This record gives sequence, structure tokens and C-alpha cells, in this order.
Amino acid sequence: MDDLSPSDLKTILHSKRANMYYLEHCRVMQKDGRVLYLAEAKRENLYFNIPIANTTVLLLGTGTSITQAAMRMLSQAGVLVGFCGGGGTPLHMATEVEWFTPQSEYRPTEYLQGWLSFWFDDQKRLDAAKAFQLARLSYLKQVWQASRELKLEGFDVAELAGALDTFVERTETASKSADLLLTEAQLTKALYKHAANRTQKTSFKRQHEADDLANRFLNHGNYLAYGLAASCLWVLGIPHGFAVMHGKTRRGALVFDAADLIKDAIVLPWAFVCAKENATEQEFRQQVLQAFIEHKAMDFIFNTIKAIALQDYSEDEITEQQL
Repeated sequence: MDDLSPSDLKTILHSKRANMYYLEHCRVMQKDGRVLYLAEAKRENLYFNIPIANTTVLLLGTGTSITQAAMRMLSQAGVLVGFCGGGGTPLHMATEVEWFTPQSEYRPTEYLQGWLSFWFDDQKRLDAAKAFQLARLSYLKQVWQASRELKLEGFDVAELAGALDTFVERTETASKSADLLLTEAQLTKALYKHAANRTQKTSFKRQHEADDLANRFLNHGNYLAYGLAASCLWVLGIPHGFAVMHGKTRRGALVFDAADLIKDAIVLPWAFVCAKENATEQEFRQQVLQAFIEHKAMDFIFNTIKAIALQDYSEDEITEQQL
């Protein structure tokens, strides 16, 4: 491993990498050319290997530390490192996860240049925001129709046909980003209601600081989605500040735009299902990460961002484009 160059550690495309890790109460270090985490047991110390070449994101929660040597190897492999509070949510609920991005990397220029070619034009930026929203809805339909498990839990896009049709109509006719945000909020409310009804949680209210399982799982799953989004934007070389939906001043805004592409389709339903089953955070995390892989969430984020950067908003291009 010591003889490997940074390029050797990046042979697996980020869109094809299988692993995301959330760690707490451990020490991350480099040992014998590998990145390990050390967990203290009663009678011995336990070491576990992290396959960094096949990892996109490492989330470090409470009680963690990391060595400089480990950060160097994670940087060489192009792994994003984020510090967060317990359970994958931030220490301060008003702030988002802080991401440490590798710097020793030559990234493509075409996507940033393409993004900037439309971003300063209000109408073109609005068109890109609409493309985000329509792609988000397309992915939700695709995942819910393909997922046997969600169908068994009663999640059915046919029952939401009215809300989805209204969402498409209002999205296409929106004249400013505020209209899109209002339409998005209305759709999300309808999705929450549908999920709550299917999982016998009719009294559910979305509150980021609430301590019930559904809200905690939503927070946790959203941060996993933010990790995928941040990783995609870093690989393509597009700064987080060039958002199309979440405003010009909100930190990490484009991360939220990109994460929204997959949150409703995967994080939202599984947060409710796992809450109904009284699952642990680890069980929920494993379920969401498996769903990300099964439904090629990372591929979809990459394809969508690349298509919008190159100003090809066709649905076929987004869903069929191969990295």
C-alpha cells in the first residue's frame, strides 16, 4: 500500500463506490499502509480496516479522533471526511456538516465552466432549478415503482398522482425560485402525510430537533445524502455556492440541491418504515445505504449534475447517461 500513488487509489469511480462510513467513539489512524479505526473493548483494542479506495464519505461522530497520516491517505483516495454530532446529525442543529475535501487533485473543468455559463443568467438558473425538481420526481417514481419492499409497506405513487401532477404543473409554470420552493414544500408535505399514513404515524410533524425515531432517522439519512452530494460536486469541481434552488448566501447550498434529488425517494420512506419497526440507527443506516446502492443513487446524482452543467435537461439523458 505504501507504494501506491494517489491515482492508484482512485481507480474506482466515485459513482461506483460502495461504502460510506459513520464512526463514533473510536480513533482513525494509519497503520501498515492502511487506514484503520480503533475501538476500545474491555480487555483488548479492536482494529477494523476501512477500504478507502472503495469509499466515498467518512462521517466522524462523537468521541472520535483522526491522525494526520490517516487524513493524508484518505485525501489520496479522494474520500470526503465530515465531522458531525451523534447519530450522524450536527452538533449544532442550525449548521450543516463541515466537509474536508481533498486538495491534491486535478479535476475536470468542463462542468464548472458549463455551470458558470448559465448560472449568472436568472432565467437559465431558474430553468436549471426546474430540471432539478423534475429529475427528483422522476427518480422518486422510478425507485418507488421498482422497490418491492416499499410496495409491501404501501408506498404507491399512483395514490399520489394528483399531488405529483400538481407539482409538475406548478414547477413548469414557476416564474421565480421562490415559487419552486413553495411547490417543493407542498410536495414534501404530501409525501410526509402519505408515509405517516402508511406507517401508522398520523400525528407526525417534521421537526429537526424532535427526538422521535422518524425525525431522527430523517436527519440521519439526509446527512448521508449530503455526503453523496458533496462528493459528487467535489469530483466534478463545482463549488457548493453555485446553487439553483437554495439561494446565493446559504452555505453548502448546492449540496442541498443535489441531495434533494434522492432524499424523497429513499431517505423519507425508509425513515418512516424503520421508525415503525423500532429499528436502531445502525439498522436504519444500513438499510438506506443498501437502497442507495440498489437504486444507483450516486449514479443518478452524477448524471443529473453533469447533464445540467452541460445544459442537456432531457430526462433520457439524465437517466441513461453512463459515467
